[in-house]
Amino acid sequence: MKQRKLTPEEIVRTKKSVEEIRELPRTPIVTVLDNIRSLYNVGAMFRTSDGAMIEKMYLCGMTGIPPRREIHKTSLGACDIVPWEYRSSAADIVRELKEKGYHIVALELADPPVHYAQASFSFPLALVVGHEINGVSDDVIKQADVSISLPMLGRANSLNVATAYGIATYHLLNCYQNNV
Repeated sequence: MKQRKLTPEEIVRTKKSVEEIRELPRTPIVTVLDNIRSLYNVGAMFRTSDGAMIEKMYLCGMTGIPPRREIHKTSLGACDIVPWEYRSSAADIVRELKEKGYHIVALELADPPVHYAQASFSFPLALVVGHEINGVSDDVIKQADVSISLPMLGRANSLNVATAYGIATYHLLNCYQNNV
């Protein structure tokens, strides 16, 4: 099949309005950002969340919140579309979500390791990602139903948190769409 690249004008014409987006059903996945220190990572995760129509983002602890220039720059405005809420404690919101029946999934290196593509998921689901150095807090890991990780075949032991979030989010979106 021969393809051609869309022009910027064609791409703009395919975009839905903010109002249209707000009327669409959202994917039953919420995310919990547990002490993300980089505002650029937060913005990138907003953008990914918009792309996957995530239900809601919980920005916790030291995680920066909009309006911030750095978040807006990398989110390309997604921070104005994706529902979000600030919570001081990731452990508290995870506890609340668990009580509401959310399957709690931590994106974290753990023992024993669970490869993200081999884990089983149920929805609604909460994906927790943590601090760029310290990861997901111990209080949250204790509440998680599963901790998943991405394979690292080289020397590095992890990807950038926003990159890992994107991979995990789209995998979860695929799992949800294939089981609806």
